[in-house]
Amino acid sequence: MGNRGMEELIPLVNKLQDAFSSIGQSCHLDLPQIAVVGGQSAGKSSVLENFVGRDFLPRGSGIVTRRPLILQLIFSKTEYAEFLHCKSKKFTDFDEVRQEIEAETDRVTGTNKGISPVPINLRVYSPHVLNLTLIDLPGITKVPVGDQPQDIEYQIKDMILQFISRESSLILAVTPANMDLANSDALKMAKEVDPQGLRTIGVITKLDLMDEGTDARDVLENKLLPLRRGYIGVVNRSQKDIDGKKDIRAALAAERKFFLSHPAYRHMADRMGTPHLQKVLNQQLTNHIRETLPSLRSKLQSQLLSLEKEVEEYKNFRPDDPTRKTKALLQMVQQFGVDFEKRIEGSGDQVDTLELSGGARINRIFHERFPFELVKMEFDEKDLRREISYAIKNIHGVRTGLFTPDLAFEAIVKKQVVKLKEPCLKCVDLVIQELINTVRQCTSKLGSYPRLREETERIVTTHIREREGKTKDQILLLIDIELSYINTNHEDFIGFANAQQRNTQTNKKRAIPNQVIRRGWLTINNISIMKGGSKEYWFVLTAESLSWYKDEEEKEKKYMLPLDNLKIRDVEKGFMSNKHVFAIFNTEQRNVYKDLRQIELACDSQEDVDSWKASFLRAGVYPEKDQTENEDGAQENTFSMDPQLERQVETIRNLVDSYVGIINKSIRDLMPKTIMHLMINNTKDFIHSELLAYLYSSADQSSLMEESADQAQRRDDMLRMYHALKEALNIIGDISTSTVSTPVPPPVDDTWLQTSSGHSPPPQRRSAVLPPGRPPAVRGPTPGPPLIPIPAGGPSSFAAPPIPSRPGPQNIFAANNDPFSAPPQIPSRPARIPPGIPPGVPSRRPPAAPNRPTIIRPAEPSLLD
Repeated sequence: MGNRGMEELIPLVNKLQDAFSSIGQSCHLDLPQIAVVGGQSAGKSSVLENFVGRDFLPRGSGIVTRRPLILQLIFSKTEYAEFLHCKSKKFTDFDEVRQEIEAETDRVTGTNKGISPVPINLRVYSPHVLNLTLIDLPGITKVPVGDQPQDIEYQIKDMILQFISRESSLILAVTPANMDLANSDALKMAKEVDPQGLRTIGVITKLDLMDEGTDARDVLENKLLPLRRGYIGVVNRSQKDIDGKKDIRAALAAERKFFLSHPAYRHMADRMGTPHLQKVLNQQLTNHIRETLPSLRSKLQSQLLSLEKEVEEYKNFRPDDPTRKTKALLQMVQQFGVDFEKRIEGSGDQVDTLELSGGARINRIFHERFPFELVKMEFDEKDLRREISYAIKNIHGVRTGLFTPDLAFEAIVKKQVVKLKEPCLKCVDLVIQELINTVRQCTSKLGSYPRLREETERIVTTHIREREGKTKDQILLLIDIELSYINTNHEDFIGFANAQQRNTQTNKKRAIPNQVIRRGWLTINNISIMKGGSKEYWFVLTAESLSWYKDEEEKEKKYMLPLDNLKIRDVEKGFMSNKHVFAIFNTEQRNVYKDLRQIELACDSQEDVDSWKASFLRAGVYPEKDQTENEDGAQENTFSMDPQLERQVETIRNLVDSYVGIINKSIRDLMPKTIMHLMINNTKDFIHSELLAYLYSSADQSSLMEESADQAQRRDDMLRMYHALKEALNIIGDISTSTVSTPVPPPVDDTWLQTSSGHSPPPQRRSAVLPPGRPPAVRGPTPGPPLIPIPAGGPSSFAAPPIPSRPGPQNIFAANNDPFSAPPQIPSRPARIPPGIPPGVPSRRPPAAPNRPTIIRPAEPSLLD
C-alpha cells in the first residue's frame, strides 16, 4: 500500500466519524471527488490505481476506459469490493474486479470500442482508504474507431464536463510528457470549468518515455506554460510491468529512483512522483475538512448547551434513594397542581402560541359554542306557530274563543324551556372533555414515572366524572326551577299590550348598526377558475353588513353585502380540500355576490367555522333549517288560519319570544357559573388538597416512583451523548490546531490556454550572476512559478497583475518557489539590492513596474516538504 498521505488522514476522519456515530449522527464532511481527465492512453487509470494502492482497472492500448467509473472508497475493517449492478456479490480478488469492469463495459457498449455515458459504480471497502469518490473518465479522442459514432469527440467531452463542472470536484489534468503541452485537451477543458485554476492540478505522465536529450524540466518548474497549482510529474508502470505483475510498491520505488537519478529532475525529486501527488490531494482534503469544521463545531456546541441543564440534574442522580423518591413525589404532585391551575386560569409563562388550550377552550365553549346551540332552537318559526295554533284551539275545545288564552302561552313556553336541557348537558360534556385533555397534558411531565402518571390521571379523571353527575343534576334543577313558575311580571317581559303592538315589527334584534362584530381572513371557495379561482380576503362583519377587502389595511374594499334575508348553511368539505366550509345564501333566492346564489367561505379549522357562525348569530344571521323538516312541515301545515286566530298566534308568539329570551339570558349567565363552581374549581381544590392522600392510599411509594425503562435509557443516553459531544468538540479543536492548511497559490498568467496555437514557446535557459557575499545554490536552480509582485497592501491581497506571457529571467533569491508551498510573508519594507554589487554593473533583474515595489521572497522551507 503506497498511499501514505491518505493513511495520515484516515485516523483523523475516523475519530470524527466515531464521535458523531456515538451521538447518533452522521459527520457530513462531504469530501470532494477527484476526477481524472486526459487524452487517450495518457495514464489516467494508472494514476487512480496508484492513489488507491490496488491493481484493479482495465489496461491496454487504445480506448480502454469506455464508460465512466465512479469509484467510491469507503473505510472499513475488511477489504472487499462490490458493484451497484450486482450488490449481493462481494469481490475480494481485485483481478475479478477488473474482469467484471471489462464485462460490464462490454455489456452496455459492445466489444468494438463503443462508448457509453452510463457510469459503472464500484465501491471499494478497505482499512487503507478515506471516504472518497474517484472518477475514471474515458480518454479524449478525435477520430472514431470501430463502433464509435462520428461525433465521438463531442460525446466524450460532454460526458467529462458533467463530472468536472461540479464545484466539489478536484481535476487532475493528465498530459503525457511525450506530447506537446500546448495541445493538451485536458488543460483546455479544465480551464473552461475552472477559470481561476483553484481546483486544477497538472499531472505529467510518461516522463521515462521522452526522447533522449529532451526533458520536461521547464514544464515541471511551471515556467513554460504556468498553472496556478503547477505540475507534478509521475512515472507509471509500463504495460510490460503490469503483465509481469509488478507490485505497486516496487513501481513507486522505481519512480523515486528515476527522479533522483535523472539530471533534469533530481533537484526537484522531492516534489515529483505519486507520493507527492497523493500528498497534494491529501492537503486539499484536509483543507476541505477544515472548512467544514466551523459549522460542525457550532452544531455540536448548540446541542451541548441544550443538554447542559438536564445533565446537571442527572449527574448526582441515585435512583434507589428513598428520600429522593419522597421529595420527587411531593414536588411532582405540587407541580401538577400548579400546571393544572395555570392552564385553566391562564398565565404569562409557557404560553401556547399555536392553538387554544385549557381555560381558553372552555371560555370558547361558554361564550361561543353554548350560545350558538341555544340560538339554533329559536328559528323553527313554522313549527312554533303551528304548535301555538293547536294549543289555542285545544284549550278552547268546542267553543270558539274570543280572547287569547294564558294557558297556551304557558304550555308553549314550558315546551321551549324543556328544549334547553339538551344544549346545557352538551355544554357540560364539552367542558369535561377539555378538563380531561388538560389533565393529560399536565401529567405528561410525569412521564418519567409511568405508574405515578397513570394513577394521577385515573384519580383526577374519576373525580371529574363524579362531579359531572352533580353538575348535570344542578343544571337540570335550574331548568326545572324555571319550569316551576312562569314569571310574567318580570321587568324585561313585554306584556300583553306590547305583544299586540309588536305584531307588525320584525322579531330580529340587531346590535348597534356600526358595531364591528368580527374581523378575520376567510377564503371565498366557489369562484370558478375562469374568474380567478378561490381567493383569500379580509372580512369585516358588522351588525348590518358583511364586507371584504384585499388585505387587513381595509383600504381596497371588494364588496359589501347587506345582512337582510341572509342565512347560513353547512357545506361538506371537498374530497381533496383540507379546509372547513360554510355558506351564506339569500332566503329570497337572489344572487348573493355577482352570479352566485351562495358564497362558500372556508376556514382552516372547524373551530374557526363555529366561531364565525357564532359571530353571524350575534349579527342576526341564523342557520338554515333542515330541508327535510321544512318539507314535512309544509305538508302538515295545510290548514288555514282565520284572521282572529292569526292575531292570537302572533301575540302569543311575541310573548313566548320575549319570555324565552329572558330564560336564555338567565341560563347563559348561570351555566358557566354552575360549571365553574361545581366542577372546575372543585377539581382544582381536590388536586391541591386530596390528590396526594389518594395516591398514597392507592399504592406504596416505591412502586409509584418506579422509573420507566425508557427514562433510565434516556438518562444513560443523555449522559453518553453529553460526554461524546464534549469529546467531539475536543477532537475538532485538535484538528484545527494540528493540521496544516496551505493557502491557495497566487494566480499565474495562464492566457496561453486560450491563445496557444499548437506550438510551445522555445524553452528558456537561465543564466544568473550571483552577487558577492551570497553563497551559490547547492541544488541548482529551484523550480517554481515566476515571481509575482505583490501589492504593498499586505499578504492577503492576491490580486496580482498578470506577468508577461514570455517568462523573464528568474529571481535568483527565490530559494524555494514550490507551487504548493505557502506564500511568503511580506517583509515590512521592500528588501534592497545587496550593497556588494558595484555601481555600473547591469542588474539581471527586470525593472519593476511603476508604483509597485518588487518583493523578494525569503527562503523558507515548504510546509509540505
